[in-house]
Amino acid sequence: MPSFDIVSEVEQSEIENACANVMREIGTRYDFKGSNSSVEADGNIIKIAADDDLKLKQMHEVLQGHLQRRGIEPGQLDYAKVEQAAGQSVRQRVTVIEGIDRELAGKIVKSLKGSKLKIQVAIQGDELRVTGKKRDDLQDAIAHVKGMGLEQPLQYKNFRD
Repeated sequence: MPSFDIVSEVEQSEIENACANVMREIGTRYDFKGSNSSVEADGNIIKIAADDDLKLKQMHEVLQGHLQRRGIEPGQLDYAKVEQAAGQSVRQRVTVIEGIDRELAGKIVKSLKGSKLKIQVAIQGDELRVTGKKRDDLQDAIAHVKGMGLEQPLQYKNFRD
């Protein structure tokens, strides 16, 4: 039976490369001259440190641009509360979301079952396995999930015939 998996994953090397590019760009920008701004990746957590709120907002824009060029959508970023550091300095942790949580998985399963497509959907940890008798049904299922307008970006992998 044909099947495929719905997943939400990110390559660690892409996060690290994007952070290195952000640091390189910050080093060359005039508005960051002499500032102690930094971005570093630690697994799925990105730590941002800036001199003030304005620089932090500029760093968000630069970071999102570099991450998006590397295939990481803004919907996969979860910004924590801004923390005050010494003086006017601020820091923030950004978590890159991986996997499909139970709530989102339930929403996708309910929507697919309500679409009257001849498919079966199973939750397997933090991914979904969709199986059906025909390849066309699976392609319709992919189109249906894409049309749901979910904030978290999803990938469709392991398409087997």
